[in-house]
Amino acid sequence: MPDVRIRTARPSDHARFVAVCDEWWGRPMTHLLPRLFLDHFHTTSLTAEEGEELAGFLVGFVSPSDPEEAYVHFIAVAPEHRRSGLAGELYRRFADAARERGCAVVRAITSPANERSIAFHGAFGFTVTGPHPDYDGPGVDRMAFELRL
Repeated sequence: MPDVRIRTARPSDHARFVAVCDEWWGRPMTHLLPRLFLDHFHTTSLTAEEGEELAGFLVGFVSPSDPEEAYVHFIAVAPEHRRSGLAGELYRRFADAARERGCAVVRAITSPANERSIAFHGAFGFTVTGPHPDYDGPGVDRMAFELRL
């Protein structure tokens, strides 16, 4: 990961994120990444680049309802950068920034079918619970992740 630079996201990054997220995830995901996240939470989100190419990104924010909680809404890493430590570095930087803003916990969720995400979060140090039935509505179960800072 030596040539990858991580910076604070900008609203203009949204188009780059949605251009790759379906391909990187291997299924339709752009509907989960509306522009409002980059318009309103770009200062707590991260963009990773190798030269001019997008290598990964993390969209997250400090909860407006509970300022001691931060939430990662979306993280994606280009296939050629997987297993390079980039996802972990994005999470480390987000967690450090959340801690500096007074947060005590970082949270995230995923589908119970997303075994790679569940394994990654557990290995990173998150407490993994679930599946939580009907978490996002009837029949939409989720796994929950919590990282104490």
